[in-house]
Amino acid sequence: MTENIEQLIGNELRERGWRLAIAESCTGGLIGHRITNISGSSTYYLGSITAYAYRAKVRLLGVSWDTLEDFGAVSEETIKEMALGVRRALAADIGLSVSGIAGPTGGTPDKPVGYAWIGLSTPSGIKTLQHNAGGNRIENKKEVAQTALDFLYQFLINDGKD
Repeated sequence: MTENIEQLIGNELRERGWRLAIAESCTGGLIGHRITNISGSSTYYLGSITAYAYRAKVRLLGVSWDTLEDFGAVSEETIKEMALGVRRALAADIGLSVSGIAGPTGGTPDKPVGYAWIGLSTPSGIKTLQHNAGGNRIENKKEVAQTALDFLYQFLINDGKD
């Protein structure tokens, strides 16, 4: 039987004794859903904060109003604060964050539908990834969730080695 990405991430986190927390916006809880599809995930997964509105990002994750007003919710600056905020809020070793424009509305020339940022707050610092998904709303949510899980896994198998 082939292991899926969620199982592989779980194995890596468990091996290090690390705990994961996730801050989701455009994916609406999909990443947390996928992580909890794995039996025993409570040994390494603390939980998620689905912070869709600006107010929730500020109140629950500690994102600065100035950051949101200056750069918007879908920006590298915001997802850095989201990743760090969820890591602190849930006392996790790793904080994963996503924010994007799922569509079909909300896109602009600078930030079209499918545009997303992914952040990772780790023991060694904060990493980010910009991704452009190319489907409808549901496809974009799935693609961004998959890309975020891939980003986390790549960190764990490459940079996350002690």
